[in-house]
Amino acid sequence: MKSIYIDINCDVGEGIGNESDLLPLISSCNIACGGHAGDIATMTKVVAIAEEYRVKVGAHPSYPDRENFGRLSMKMSSDDLITSIQQQLERLTSVLHKNDIKLHHIKPHGALYNDIAKNGVLAKTFLDAIRQYKEKVFLYVPYGSKIASLAVQQNFAIKYEAFGDRNYNVDLSLVSRKVPNAVIEDPEKVLQHLLLIINKHQVKAQNSSMVALKADTFCIHGDTKSALQILMYLSVELPKYNIEITHD
Repeated sequence: MKSIYIDINCDVGEGIGNESDLLPLISSCNIACGGHAGDIATMTKVVAIAEEYRVKVGAHPSYPDRENFGRLSMKMSSDDLITSIQQQLERLTSVLHKNDIKLHHIKPHGALYNDIAKNGVLAKTFLDAIRQYKEKVFLYVPYGSKIASLAVQQNFAIKYEAFGDRNYNVDLSLVSRKVPNAVIEDPEKVLQHLLLIINKHQVKAQNSSMVALKADTFCIHGDTKSALQILMYLSVELPKYNIEITHD
């Protein structure tokens, strides 16, 4: 049987300090660049680890809200949001330039990620903010979202992202973290969740209905309590299903 190659990404540089454990087990990472977390020191450290383990480096910009870890929506003018996003990207790219490493992708964080998925005006603002990277990097976006549709229309290179450690609503929004079962922490359940998406291009929503979901990259959050256990389990179990994590 022919192998399936997938990309697994993690959000890192967010103060957990577990990058040396996680990065050997994944193929791309999203580095906090000062909006919700992170600074030049943490970026430099994580970039070095990513280089050691041949992990593709992405920027993880957010609303400029460290107090709430970027998980609350913010009302900002388009100009202010664009400035903040561009400053965050410039911080990381300055670190990458010093290490002669290319930026592979951009993945917005938290509330910003969720907001641009459903708000077309905000999605346009975000694309305006990252337009200078359009010809150089991928944009990680949720399937069926406003940002995905607009990015395709504007010829951005995208990769659809699905979450291996999060449950979904029927509209493909993520179950709120305020709900007890929002996060999937059991490695075996994460595996079954991923296998359904990879093999059937579907996800089981909270109302038990099956919803179409396409994905090119799969996220395991670096701050999920069992993140390391999940990734160690996947590294052993996925090959049994002819699924390999690619570093290409």
